[in-house]
Amino acid sequence: MIIEQLKPTVLRITLHTYEIAALVSAARWVTDGAKGDLPEEAVEQIRNVIDNYDAEKQTLKR
Repeated sequence: MIIEQLKPTVLRITLHTYEIAALVSAARWVTDGAKGDLPEEAVEQIRNVIDNYDAEKQTLKR
């Protein structure tokens, strides 16, 4: 994941395919009512995306 700040309120985010798939999977699960368990592989991918996001966010100018 790469996050670039183009303007104060505009970001460009470059994601690996698994990262966008993890986000879409989580969004679908939530919008479908979050019934049942999310597969462990999806949970791990989402955790990785969040970790990458947190690390990249630290590099942005404040």
